[in-house]
Amino acid sequence: MEHRTLNKILVTGAAGFIGFHLCKRLLERGDEVVGLDNLNDYYDVNLKLKRLKQITMERNFKPVRLDLADREGIARLFREEKFDIVVNLAAQAGVRYSLINPYSYIDSNISGFLNILEGCRHSDVKHLVFASSSSVYGANTKMPFSVHHNVDHPVSLYAATKKANELMAHTYASLYKIPCTGLRFFTVYGPWGRPDMALFLFTKAILEGKPINVFNYGKMRRDFTYIDDITEGVVRVMERVPEPDPRWSGDDPDSATSYAPYKLYNIGNNNPVELMHFIEALENCLGKKAEKNLLPMQAGDVPATYADVDDLMKDVGFKPETPIETGIQRFVEWYKSYFGV
Repeated sequence: MEHRTLNKILVTGAAGFIGFHLCKRLLERGDEVVGLDNLNDYYDVNLKLKRLKQITMERNFKPVRLDLADREGIARLFREEKFDIVVNLAAQAGVRYSLINPYSYIDSNISGFLNILEGCRHSDVKHLVFASSSSVYGANTKMPFSVHHNVDHPVSLYAATKKANELMAHTYASLYKIPCTGLRFFTVYGPWGRPDMALFLFTKAILEGKPINVFNYGKMRRDFTYIDDITEGVVRVMERVPEPDPRWSGDDPDSATSYAPYKLYNIGNNNPVELMHFIEALENCLGKKAEKNLLPMQAGDVPATYADVDDLMKDVGFKPETPIETGIQRFVEWYKSYFGV
């Protein structure tokens, strides 16, 4: 997809896993990027700082340390910078942590997201792209998960805040005609990944000869999606500004589109992998067997995820396809070089 005009883009969560990779990609193609992050200590701040360091040297990058929940600060940023496109990736992440610290999810994911919506409203942003999550499918069992399915049964507060983001964005698309696109990401992994996620935890433990915790006795199925595929999907969607769907009807409402400029997509590998297979692939890359601690499913977790990506394919001509073996190999290479293993 050829890139036309120079855009000024706000990426929130720029020091985060997906945010960092997206900023890098946008800077490579010549966009002007403002990267916002509050650099909180939910996980190792050093990793965030090292990610930022990779992109801060770029001429077109401006880092901003700010909390989404800082109403005045966010309003000022939007007033001063005049963004064309906003990609909101900043959020309090993680299903398990939402059982421990629920309030942080409301601050970042609800109040913070409202500040972003208000910023877009008052400064004529042309497109808001925001991260939702496969966790919104909650108790749904009909596979593959489709953006046209009802998602009213979240099983974690994290999922509920992501569903709330979709509803809030629709409201602003409807009231103020702000084009909004929500992206439901499915289990993202790859180099520079989050230390609280399975691949990072498993790799660290296996290399240190410690046992790994395998939930649901290894029978979890996840639509593991490689980071470069996620980035490619986000970039393509950014350029496709949603328009009202003329076929949309309130008699039979489709949750993925609207009479307003609003759209939802899944971005997933469309190929669920059993956790045991995932671990096997990792063992092969590390040349070392894992000692497995088999445990029951955890509260707030779901047994399987599987993305239907037909809409993404139809609208932007792309679907994630990186095989798990390739993605894990790249992560292991990064991990070993980053930690000097």
